[in-house]
Amino acid sequence: MSVCKRINKAKPAANRSHSGVTMGKSFSHLLKQSGQDEGQKSLTSPLEDSHTEEGKCGDVSQFPYVEFTGRDSVTCPTCQGTGRIPRGQENQLVALIPYSDQRLRPRRTKLYVSASVVVCLLLSSLAVFFLFPRSIDVSYVGVKSVFVSYDQDKRSVYLNITNTLNITNNNYYSVEVANITAQVQFAKTVIGKSRISNMTAISPLDMKQIDYMVSTTIADEMNYMYDYCTLQTIKVHDIVVMMQVTVTTTYFGHVEQVSQEMYQYVDCGGNTTTIKGMKPFSIPHPAE
Repeated sequence: MSVCKRINKAKPAANRSHSGVTMGKSFSHLLKQSGQDEGQKSLTSPLEDSHTEEGKCGDVSQFPYVEFTGRDSVTCPTCQGTGRIPRGQENQLVALIPYSDQRLRPRRTKLYVSASVVVCLLLSSLAVFFLFPRSIDVSYVGVKSVFVSYDQDKRSVYLNITNTLNITNNNYYSVEVANITAQVQFAKTVIGKSRISNMTAISPLDMKQIDYMVSTTIADEMNYMYDYCTLQTIKVHDIVVMMQVTVTTTYFGHVEQVSQEMYQYVDCGGNTTTIKGMKPFSIPHPAE
């Protein structure tokens, strides 16, 4: 009896151990299947989600602005999470740009500044070179012609002396010859004056030849010159006169004067004409 009881008591324990082993195997099998199902879901879900999202929403750029706020963040009080500021506040709001933003670091700044400085220096140098005033050269060529006439009653000698000047413009802009003032002296006495206004304009780096005439009279205390100029025994009746000429030019509102003095021989015994390249010749005045 005791042996049978022990065997009967041992069987339930064996049965319990077998049932426990079978339950453990089935539970582990269920866990493996559930793990495989979850793995398959995790592998297939991103592709399926992306296809569904593309089908529903299309391009991502078409999404409206959405502000995500968490526990440590607050909604922007300016736009209230809409991403737009009210119209009329464009000039009142200030945009903050990070210090590391590339827009605050323009490229080739030194190159642009250096090029600007070089261009400015070049332009200013060219302006100074072309606009810097240069001198006006006046050269007296000589007496071109002399027309002689006499007054026997007053014992006077009249000389119309035509002179020639070369005026050279050394500037890179036109120069206006405003007037030419001339006078003739004989024996330290002024015997004639002349003034010619509104002459002409001289082109840049050009030269013009200008003729002017001075009417002179030898009379009064110098009436003894009448006998000398009408003396027939002398072929040449040269007298020495001093020519004084002043040329006034204007450019850019600036007035410049150039003066010259020179001594010339003038034949008072007849009309004289000087031709370029030839020596002066005299035409004797007929005897009265």
